Amino acid sequence: MRANIGILRDFYKYSPEHLVIFGNNIGTNLDPVKFPNLPVPPATIKTLASDLADKQAATITGGSVTFAARDNAFDALTAALDSDADNVESVVKDNMEMLLATGYLPVNTNRASSPLDDTAILGLFNNGTTQVLLRLQPVVNAKVYQVQTSVDGGKTWLEAGLPTKAQRFVLMGLIPGTTYLVRARAIGGSTGASGWTAPGSIMST
Repeated sequence: MRANIGILRDFYKYSPEHLVIFGNNIGTNLDPVKFPNLPVPPATIKTLASDLADKQAATITGGSVTFAARDNAFDALTAALDSDADNVESVVKDNMEMLLATGYLPVNTNRASSPLDDTAILGLFNNGTTQVLLRLQPVVNAKVYQVQTSVDGGKTWLEAGLPTKAQRFVLMGLIPGTTYLVRARAIGGSTGASGWTAPGSIMST
């Protein structure tokens, strides 16, 4: 019997800066065609994230009023994310790939499953022009492995793929001469996901 997949609602615990990044990611990746009944349109999610960024910046030189405005903006964004999460859950059902493509993170609601161990990067190797071969430590009960890359030192991360096997995954379409950070985690189990690996670094050829 397949476990139900839900959305991890821990974005309430994020820092304002982290929530801005998360909200922008949702607003960019959430497809209104695939999810036609979203209570909050993706464009509005991005607007709320931008507003939170502005309000957070204002707290650097402002007083208590600016912090209250920041907190209101934070609450507005988390409420919007929570509302859309309900619709996303109802559409994706057990489709892990579809869920991860939205930017939301999974939590497995089957309490009989065991928490996942962390994976680890065993190797990063150039695999010809514009390609890098990634090898990961296999994790028992992992359904897929989420792989992300960054070209700005880890400030922002982009989805690179969802391999089902840890032993060999090829990152393709890389820019020669660009240094990439690569991280990965296992998906599945009662915790939804393992922790992220320490980033590995490699320059694409």
